[in-house]
Amino acid sequence: MQPNGSANEQANVVVVDDEEMVVTSIRAFLTLETEYEVQGFTDPEQAVKHLEVTPVDVVISDYLMPKLNGIQFLGKARSLQPEAARVLLTGHADKQSAIQAINEVGLFQYLEKPWDNAQLLLIIQSAIERARLFRSLHDKITELDSAQSSLKNVQSRLLRAFL
Repeated sequence: MQPNGSANEQANVVVVDDEEMVVTSIRAFLTLETEYEVQGFTDPEQAVKHLEVTPVDVVISDYLMPKLNGIQFLGKARSLQPEAARVLLTGHADKQSAIQAINEVGLFQYLEKPWDNAQLLLIIQSAIERARLFRSLHDKITELDSAQSSLKNVQSRLLRAFL
């Protein structure tokens, strides 16, 4: 089994594609090869609702879908969970869409259909590591802000005590 990136926290992956076969295929592969928690959706609007309440590490989306295309969906995913890595699945003719997604939604990676499972796994593993590094960085910045605030408070009290 592949490591999930952290001994004490299971990685969460969301897969969104309007083709049930694609969702099932990726979910089955990841379930067999990893210990990741994988949620699959054929409706991007349902996936958005999931992202509103469930923290995830990686969001994988097809580009061509009804209701929301992959770029629109990943834009919503970015606003809901900015630390989560975003991966776009595209057909061969959709490379321009991948370039657009890189610019518009901070795409981590794009992968052409049909994908290679080994490449998909490497991308997901890297994406999970990236998401966790961003979260760790965010936590450290919050800690530093808190420490700085505490130091300013101590400094103010010391100045008042001696003046």
